[in-house]
Amino acid sequence: MAHDTIVVLDFGGQYAQLIARRVREQGVYSELIPWDADPDTVMALNPKGFILSGGPASVYANGAPQIPAYVFASGRPILGICYGMQALAHALGGRVAPAAQREYGLATLEVVRMNPLLPLGRYPVWMSHGDRIEVLPPGFEVLGRTENSPIAMMGDLTRHYYGVQFHPEVRHTPVGPEMLRRFAVDIAGARPTWSPRHIIEDMVARVRTQVGNEPVLAAVSGGVDSTVATALVHRAVGDQLRAVFVDTGLLRLGEREEVERTLRDALGINLTVVDASERFLRALQGVTDPEAKRRIIGELFIRTFEEAAERLGRPRFLVQGTIYPDVIESRAAERKHAARIKTHHNVGGLPEDMRFTLVEPLRYLFKDEVRRIGEALGLPERLVWKQPFPGPGLAVRCLGPITRERLETLRRADAIFRDALWEAGYLGKPRPGQATPKVAQAFAVLLPVRSVGVMGDQRTYHEVVALRAVVTDDFMTADWARLPHDLLARVANRIINEVSGVNRVVYDITSKPPGTIEWE
Repeated sequence: MAHDTIVVLDFGGQYAQLIARRVREQGVYSELIPWDADPDTVMALNPKGFILSGGPASVYANGAPQIPAYVFASGRPILGICYGMQALAHALGGRVAPAAQREYGLATLEVVRMNPLLPLGRYPVWMSHGDRIEVLPPGFEVLGRTENSPIAMMGDLTRHYYGVQFHPEVRHTPVGPEMLRRFAVDIAGARPTWSPRHIIEDMVARVRTQVGNEPVLAAVSGGVDSTVATALVHRAVGDQLRAVFVDTGLLRLGEREEVERTLRDALGINLTVVDASERFLRALQGVTDPEAKRRIIGELFIRTFEEAAERLGRPRFLVQGTIYPDVIESRAAERKHAARIKTHHNVGGLPEDMRFTLVEPLRYLFKDEVRRIGEALGLPERLVWKQPFPGPGLAVRCLGPITRERLETLRRADAIFRDALWEAGYLGKPRPGQATPKVAQAFAVLLPVRSVGVMGDQRTYHEVVALRAVVTDDFMTADWARLPHDLLARVANRIINEVSGVNRVVYDITSKPPGTIEWE
């Protein structure tokens, strides 16, 4: 079925992705589109309304992004958020100027005029702005204010144009989701049809239309995205699908067995497992530089996958677990130069000369939506809520030289840590009233240093394991998880007693930034 759409125009705000996610959480389909995208492309979506995101610029600065003319010409409702509100005021004849006092963090919004977005009352909201509206455009009224923003919420109730200075998309604005629902459903009239059942029906129909009766190949990494994509395509085409899983020898404990158990045994997918562990370990022998590790693993994975594809007749169609943030970040990379922090290796990444036609059923889904689809397809909870895992696998968590013995040490320590967190309720599906898992990502790192210890009255000189656990909503920034000391003590005790070659365990309390989530 065709879903009603709310278009979010991206003016460069750090929370722009969140706006589209929060609208979808209200059951309404939303797409994030660059503010200067081709008008015909945007209007082809037949949007029911527009949301204008925040942004880092000042609307009165030379070259600042402006609202495209087609937005107003469409006659559709508009909601401006932060910069979007200021751009709305600026375009329609109001005045925006630097605020005498900038407003960052929590504030109290007082809604002073009846309106369809929020009832009268006082609400905690999240502010992040240095400019403010000083003169309203003609036809607008003040709907709400804060101590430092006399015009914190404005509206033209006749044309259905609204603006809010605060950020309804962040968790610090509790009333935000309801406000976005009111705009999308009540004001813009979008039908809330965006649900796992409808998404699956849509994707199945699209895949069947795309591939017809031809064979399809899936590159399975063992991660959530590739597994859900493979299961979804299998729902669409059945035995036309062949899946390939490359065991690099750099996987977590039991990962290969889990993939086989889920895809082959539970779902009946025709799965080929390629054990290339010896090949990868030989290629990595003596390599310690993390960028070199990534390049070697990426190239070798591609070559291994090519060989498997040849043996299977090289089908024309290839399933990839591309998700919407990948698409958004690719667009951003094309539009501006960004410094490279580290090379990212997509396990399913393939060279251009392979000439596959990609099948990407998750291309317009956020991670939380992918997980809901996985649950609706009947995948096990532990797999659906599996932790993110870097493409190069344990190679970038086993700092220093890679050997089979060091990998096994790391694998066992990592499993002890993650199992303890799972049993204590820190990992897995959010419980009622819990927006996200308490720990978004957790793992062990094996350090290439040794320390002196005493075990059984004997001097030891063994390696060090570092534990890493972070909390984050978007993985762009992250804070270290404040885990209970007794839990960390139990984990450390088990690792030292059960994993040979380790005599010291430390806990990483570095946030992102300045650090990254992964160590390499």
